[in-house]
Amino acid sequence: MTGAVQMLTVRVPLAVRKRGGRKLVLTPAATMSRGPSAADTTLVKALARAFRWRRMMETGRYGTINELAAAEKINRSYVSRLLRLTLLAPDIVEAILDGRQLEGMTLPGLMEFFPVDWGRQRCRQPLPSHPPRNRPAPRIDVRDARPS
Repeated sequence: MTGAVQMLTVRVPLAVRKRGGRKLVLTPAATMSRGPSAADTTLVKALARAFRWRRMMETGRYGTINELAAAEKINRSYVSRLLRLTLLAPDIVEAILDGRQLEGMTLPGLMEFFPVDWGRQRCRQPLPSHPPRNRPAPRIDVRDARPS
């Protein structure tokens, strides 16, 4: 083959996702080898911090969230919201640490309301961004309740 130019086209399906504020290129699951960099470092650090703070409160090092927040020089509201991460189901925590969390699971999303019940956390639907509203009881007009 003299002078003939051959062209080879290779197509690799890729997906670009945001994880921890960074763009991550995902390859097909069958060929992807998940290494230590697959975990969302923002979520992992937040979990580590939350469990560390919980341990510090359980051992009595700090008696209140206000004391803990003052010692860490962090807003107490942030400490409270981060401490709620310790209420996540153990398998969800493990998935986050392994980089296998549900797509779209982010720290800001987890710092919003999520159900405390592990079974509801495990459902494949996205976690709600706010608590469900209590619906008022239906109003009954006494004029409609007259005996017939």
